[in-house]
Amino acid sequence: MWCRVKPPRTTPPAKDYSTPLKKTLTTSLLYFFILGDVLGAGVYVLVGQVAAESGGAVWAPLLVALCLALLTAASYAELVTKYPRAGGASHYATLAYGPFLGFLAGFCMLAAGIVSVAALTRGFGGDYLSEFITLPVALVTILFLTALALLNARGIRDSTRANVVATVIEVSGLLLVVGLGVWIVLRGNGDIGRLTDLGTSREGPVAAVLSGAVLAYYSFVGFETSVNVAEETRDPRRSYPRALFGALLTAGAVYVLVGVAAAVAVPTGELTESSGPLLEVVRAAGGVPTELFSAIALVAVANGALLTGIMSSRLAYGMARDGLLPRFLTKVLPGRRTPWAAIATTTALSLLLALTGDVSTLASTLVLLLLVVFFLVNTSLLVLRRDTVSQDHFRAPTLVPVLGALSCVLLATQIERDVWLRGLLVLAVGAGLGAIAAVRSRRPS
Repeated sequence: MWCRVKPPRTTPPAKDYSTPLKKTLTTSLLYFFILGDVLGAGVYVLVGQVAAESGGAVWAPLLVALCLALLTAASYAELVTKYPRAGGASHYATLAYGPFLGFLAGFCMLAAGIVSVAALTRGFGGDYLSEFITLPVALVTILFLTALALLNARGIRDSTRANVVATVIEVSGLLLVVGLGVWIVLRGNGDIGRLTDLGTSREGPVAAVLSGAVLAYYSFVGFETSVNVAEETRDPRRSYPRALFGALLTAGAVYVLVGVAAAVAVPTGELTESSGPLLEVVRAAGGVPTELFSAIALVAVANGALLTGIMSSRLAYGMARDGLLPRFLTKVLPGRRTPWAAIATTTALSLLLALTGDVSTLASTLVLLLLVVFFLVNTSLLVLRRDTVSQDHFRAPTLVPVLGALSCVLLATQIERDVWLRGLLVLAVGAGLGAIAAVRSRRPS
């Protein structure tokens, strides 16, 4: 809910949130930024995996995941409108807990973002691209990441305008799947009974929905990246909550409808065995070239990589400004006023990962790393309730961040042990670097 929080009679000095970054994002551009990031490449391969965990009623875990994502999104909305600056979770955890956990939160976000861009880059150069042309993976990787970096450095307005076009294409592809599902039902080939098929041979309905929700939760990840462009948003206290909740609810509605269409159109066994489950809907319906869907998937992958690259560079910029990363990363282009040093560094790391091979083992830890971040964000909000600011801002009910933190713990318990081992290794590296950052922050300047 939106609440105008009035300042106390004795107001402490206002924090200085002036910025060298150019404010170019409107509410509509921010809405498409978030929507494009949430409606990423994952949905094109996720439905089959969710069906394997939950049964034919794919829509149920998608709906549960949306509700859980909205809890943490509400915490982000309050923190962004209260502290509108780049850095996101890292900045909030620093304010609440100090530089150690601030660095750890930022490190988890940064690691997840860099690996995500690398994984999406490899995905772009895979089977979808080979439908049209076959090129060496290394060449595709270099050209793809270079193009993304140049678009990112050109300016966030141009990047987000490109995102608007890409998002329209992505949504059109998903709506096409929904329409084909309706057509299959109308001609008598669909099975509506699968919409109530919950549970598997291993788990009952409740446990199956929860297992599916862990995978489905990944499909809503992406809204947190918008925090790092709040500093480039016009009037973020008004624009951000509207764009955030509007985009999440839009994505949730599209996902649920896609889940319904896939369930009624394709037998559950075929969905779970396919690496392109939505392509199975296209094949079942007939009349639509499969190349069309490959093109849409390529747009989705490229758009997701672009937006994640923007997030990673802005996060690195914000952490550097907070003294948690080298000051070199705060350098901006004189004319464009974009953080070129952060863009170059994060792109180089993504390039290294994409070229050196198997990022799938790291990619599987993304959800776990983000659950750590989301837990810190929700608890940071509770701690920072003691801090008052002079401006009006969004305020979530106290129960919301509490439930948000508990939902992170609940989902983390559903993650496999092997993923935990990999995640703990990444967290150990982050903790070590965070300890160094904390020691440096205590030294007199």
